[in-house]
Amino acid sequence: MSSQFQPTKSSTPALTIAAVGIVYGDIGTSPLYTMQTIFSKEYGLDLTNANILGVVSLIMWGLFIVVALKYVTLILRADNRGEGGIIALMALALESVGKKSRWSYALLLLGLFGAALFYGDGVITPAMSVISAIEGLNVATPSFSTYVVPITVVVLITLYSFQHKGTAGIGKWFGPIMVLWFIALAVMGVLNILKAPIILIALNPFHAFAFLMHHGWLAFVALGAVVLAFTGAEALYADMGHFGRKPIRLAWFGIVFPALMLNYLGQGGLLMTNAAAVENPFYYQLGAWSIYPLVALSTVAAVIASQATISGTYSMTKEAISLGLLPRLSIIHTSVKEIGQIYMPMVNWIQLAAVLGAVVGFGSSANLAAAYGIAVTATMLITTVLTFFVIRQAWKYNIVLCVAATGFFFIIDTAFFSANALKIMHGGWFPLVLGSIMFTVMLTWHKGRELVFQNLRVHAIPLKDFLASLFIAPPHRVGGTAIFLRSASEGVPHALLHNLSHNKILHERVIFLTVYNQEIPWVPFNERVRVIALGNECYQLDVFYGFKNEPDIPQALELAEAKGLKFEIMETSFFVTRQTIVSRPQHEMSAWREWLFVIMSRTARDAADYYHIPSNRVIEVGSQVEI
Repeated sequence: MSSQFQPTKSSTPALTIAAVGIVYGDIGTSPLYTMQTIFSKEYGLDLTNANILGVVSLIMWGLFIVVALKYVTLILRADNRGEGGIIALMALALESVGKKSRWSYALLLLGLFGAALFYGDGVITPAMSVISAIEGLNVATPSFSTYVVPITVVVLITLYSFQHKGTAGIGKWFGPIMVLWFIALAVMGVLNILKAPIILIALNPFHAFAFLMHHGWLAFVALGAVVLAFTGAEALYADMGHFGRKPIRLAWFGIVFPALMLNYLGQGGLLMTNAAAVENPFYYQLGAWSIYPLVALSTVAAVIASQATISGTYSMTKEAISLGLLPRLSIIHTSVKEIGQIYMPMVNWIQLAAVLGAVVGFGSSANLAAAYGIAVTATMLITTVLTFFVIRQAWKYNIVLCVAATGFFFIIDTAFFSANALKIMHGGWFPLVLGSIMFTVMLTWHKGRELVFQNLRVHAIPLKDFLASLFIAPPHRVGGTAIFLRSASEGVPHALLHNLSHNKILHERVIFLTVYNQEIPWVPFNERVRVIALGNECYQLDVFYGFKNEPDIPQALELAEAKGLKFEIMETSFFVTRQTIVSRPQHEMSAWREWLFVIMSRTARDAADYYHIPSNRVIEVGSQVEI
């Protein structure tokens, strides 16, 4: 990819350290609660050496198979022009099968639901990470238990309140702090392994199989807690565009994976020598003197993990807007240097309200653990299915190899998802409800836009025919340039018809500007604009954006100069049609979905603002569109 349209990347060592902070914050804070949850009374596992070995072995091999093999080795290869994440993967899968394929709509729904589940996971992650860190105070003294939730609420409100300032200043410290965190995990693990070296035999997968075979149903239920060790695996794929494959892989195999393995082995060794530590194995690793320093370090690590999730939510929302899955929302850039540094006020405050609801409603990490996992495992399952279509249709791999590769991971993902499905009534419903709400919103907006475009096509006046008839007896022409924004299906813009009807004039130069959102991450500058001469100083100007590009019409006008069109912004008027959506008697959607679409369309950011058009150069004309 050319640096002219993507942010310039730093050196590999710098990106590797940065990836440790941003990509692995979520999975890096999993040791705070995973072992504690697995051996909680809810799962009914006896604290025997055989069970400890079995659980630790499951975690070790789960990290290897799910994270190292599936995500780091296979899924990172399924990039969409260098970008990753469920939306990029969905776009790549749709492109690979083609829009006319019978699989197209099913893959769209699958990708949309995976993206929607990300929002549910984005609520649980900050709540779970921060409350788990603060719960270390309970180990110091039980009298702190009544303050855990209030302190967690204060930390989260503070975190979300500072989002508008961006992370450009403090973001550079995320990597080094998380490296320190992983060093601490490794050191604590080694110290406890030395006290019980027998735990090292958990590296033998036999103990994982023996645990599953011996306990049967109980082991299957326990998988719902084991998966907590893998939460955050999707993040390394979603952040591929920011860091690249190599730094993410180096960070995993060089720092994160060894530290996690050592710490889980250490917690297992601790439980073998100190059964009382089952109350909170993480905070018992070094003894009483370490609790307050560990709470402080854990809280910082949890905040960094939460920050990565929050930033990821902004990025995914922006991508969804670009692909026409959500209405235009206010996007504020918090850094002049980093293109990915954005802040979305509405998303920020809605997510904070949901996170606080989760913290107050569930009240502890033990209760939240029931809610955690279902969205993660469902997204993992969807990612596997979409990957099959990519490697089969786009990469043209042999069908046997495709089925074998993705089928292996499909079985594992299904097992973890099924185990978590047992927890739906005990909290798993929460992220599913959040995901279902987002899925409904995105599907309604996507369908509503289709109906709007369908209506515009039905009533469209062909532009070329109109111009041919217009210039038989041309109207009076005035100086300057008029730019009429129109959709690809609109035909003659309503704003032009109104202007001719009321003002009886036409500008000296007329531009019809259409924005096309491509299902690829980036469109380079040299492919961004296309100019088509229509005669009589009328032109069609097409502007192309990928879902990672920042829409900017003034910048596109500058690019048009190379195509023969030069603009003086103070001599240019932008005519924008503001559409008012009205319902018609024959409903294409159910009445409540039409109402939802109308509400969203009214709250959407106006086109001129979204495309950075100077407000003093904009003329808005209203029109009604039936759906």
